[in-house]
Amino acid sequence: MTLAIVLAAGTRAAGLTTATGEPLADRLAAQLRRAGADEVRFAAGLDELAALADTATGPLLITGTDLVAHTAVLRHLATSPVGPTVALVLGDPPVPGRTAVREERGQVVDAGAVEALDGDATGVFGGALRVGVSDLPTLAAAARAAAVGMLPVATPLGPAGDVAPFGPTEGAGPAGRLAPVPAGGPGSAVDRLVAGLAALGTLIFAQRVRLLVAHRVDDAAGLAAAEAAVTAVDEDRAELRLAVKEKDDFFSTYFVSTWSPYVVRAAARLRLTPTGVTVISVLFALAAAVLFGVGGRPALVSGAVLLYLGFVLDCVDGQLARYTRHFSAWGGWLDTMADRAKEYLVYAGLGFGVSHAGLGNGWALAIAAMTLQTVRHMTDTWYGVLHDEAARRPRTATGASGGIGDRLNAASTRVQADTGSLSYWLKRTVVFPIGERWALIALTVALFNPLVSLIAVLVWGVLAFAYTGALRTLRARWMWVPVLDTVDATLHRDDGPLARRLPVVRQMGPLTLAVIAALGSAALLVAALLGDAPDGLRWAVPVALLVLLVGGLGAGAAHNGPLDWLVPAALRAAEYLFAIAVGVVGGAPGWLIFGYVFVLTVHHYDLTARLEKRQAAPPLHPATLGWEGRSVLLALAAIAGIVSIGMATLGTYLLVVFVASVVLAWFVRPARSARASAAPVGGGAPR
Repeated sequence: MTLAIVLAAGTRAAGLTTATGEPLADRLAAQLRRAGADEVRFAAGLDELAALADTATGPLLITGTDLVAHTAVLRHLATSPVGPTVALVLGDPPVPGRTAVREERGQVVDAGAVEALDGDATGVFGGALRVGVSDLPTLAAAARAAAVGMLPVATPLGPAGDVAPFGPTEGAGPAGRLAPVPAGGPGSAVDRLVAGLAALGTLIFAQRVRLLVAHRVDDAAGLAAAEAAVTAVDEDRAELRLAVKEKDDFFSTYFVSTWSPYVVRAAARLRLTPTGVTVISVLFALAAAVLFGVGGRPALVSGAVLLYLGFVLDCVDGQLARYTRHFSAWGGWLDTMADRAKEYLVYAGLGFGVSHAGLGNGWALAIAAMTLQTVRHMTDTWYGVLHDEAARRPRTATGASGGIGDRLNAASTRVQADTGSLSYWLKRTVVFPIGERWALIALTVALFNPLVSLIAVLVWGVLAFAYTGALRTLRARWMWVPVLDTVDATLHRDDGPLARRLPVVRQMGPLTLAVIAALGSAALLVAALLGDAPDGLRWAVPVALLVLLVGGLGAGAAHNGPLDWLVPAALRAAEYLFAIAVGVVGGAPGWLIFGYVFVLTVHHYDLTARLEKRQAAPPLHPATLGWEGRSVLLALAAIAGIVSIGMATLGTYLLVVFVASVVLAWFVRPARSARASAAPVGGGAPR
């Protein structure tokens, strides 16, 4: 249940009347109901708001009484999927009494008087915010502090930029040390409230207004001007355009988003759901993969067309979700998983097509492409986590100024700000995003053959990996922000029971140990590929396994080095390379090795998707045995001479565990929770 609160305290617009004769506060209340609020309450002051926050069981949608905006602006704020707590941010110039904000990577990292931001303000608070359930205690504490003219003050501790724990203040909650509101600081209650939340270290995401209209007003003239601006914009047409990402990759921007909004509107009229569009896009990609495997120019050209249309639908599902505001954790997770599954099914079709046409070992190329892209994606995920964590920390805590990392960071920021320039598009294209990958596959298959397509994907992928890896390593060393120690490192390392029982070698560091593990697996694979009789290397499998298990010696060590965000990717590479090497040594068919590694990638993408969507660990995660447990079983199969049987059995087992975990997490457990919440209190049967 979403409760909306209209907060009147301290605003100069409390008595304003709209052009229709109703009070502005009453119109805001009606808009909040249309935006999705189940109940709207008026709060005279911050103490009353704090009391409501204490008893709330769902998110709170809070506004002042001086906001003039399209209803869609409030609906977007109420349904924003970026995080639990979101603040409306405007591009208007700061004025006295209003909270200015500084944003980085979509997060409000500082808020207060514009003078206090030392010229770093990127916008002003728009007078409305949504606060998630987990942040309600902090909201109540910030409200009580602001009610007595005080602001909580966070104190950084040490180089990590940690925030000192806050002691009790008047009322309850983690308000901590208080300081008077500085002269010229936020004046209205809602402004003081958001400044207090930010001071307490709350993770606040920014909701920018684009194409639509939102303004805070102080007098009748400002109200009339804002109402005229709202009336001048076609709200539905703007929402359709807003469904397209503001900043997307080159291919998506110019070859998809120019016409995909028409598909979005048609899908909305047909009452298709974003999940339904995702399923259709998977079917298109599957059909393209089949045609790539069949071969022949008509089939290859048809497959290329289907692949392009499948990518269009892949964009449409997200655009439809934004247009209809139908977001769900399940839909976001499914979209992430479907993107990877579609791409790797296409690789499988290309690999089969190469082998079927007698052009070479297509399965080897397909396995290489899948392994490369998965390891790349793992680095992308964790670098994003690193960058988000760095944005939340004080600048002095992210490393000393100067140096090549500082210069690279400044250069990247300048390029990203120069939207539409040649350097901007080069930066976005050289990293080989999914749109460019699908475009490259479609063009090379249609014009040449699957062999050229896979080689092109591998060459561009390797170059992009080298480019991004080098730059990110330099920037990460400059930022020096640990991220794996902020999450369950054991889960995201994918350690099993054996790794947790191995002795800990702290001196070398977890990244060095993981890289050694990957190099040992790579050495075995190279020897198997170059040798005349791979089966003769069965004796080397136990040796490679011992080297692989070196990666487990860092499981219990602190993952707080500047490059330890690379540990999950290094362990993924180590496990995949070992599995591929064992398959080659044991003479397993290429399609079986591909299938086994594919199942591993699905398992690991499940972990990263849950990290990105802030979901709990998979219910059956312990049953997946860990990277080292699975590798031990494969090694035993190699020693016994039954690699194909072992790989097929273990792969099938992992797939069954994955499917069962998905059913439990997304269907069984939510249904049980719904039944439990609907059950009568006291457990007795109703009369």
